[in-house]
Amino acid sequence: MLKWALIFLVVGLVLGAMGFGGVGGAFVGLAKILFFVAIALFVIFALLALFAGKKISDSL
Repeated sequence: MLKWALIFLVVGLVLGAMGFGGVGGAFVGLAKILFFVAIALFVIFALLALFAGKKISDSL
C-alpha cells in the first residue's frame, strides 16, 4: 500500500509541475489517504502480533 501511495504522490507532483494543479492535488490527496491507511494497518497488525505472541508463549 505504501508503494501505491508513493506512485500517487509522484504522479501528483508531476501533474502539478506540468500545470494540472487540480488533478495533481487530487492525486496527492489520495496519496495522503493511502499513507495513513497503511500506517493504521501497520499499527493494528503489530498490536495483534504482539498480543498473539504473548498468548502462544504463555501456553507453553
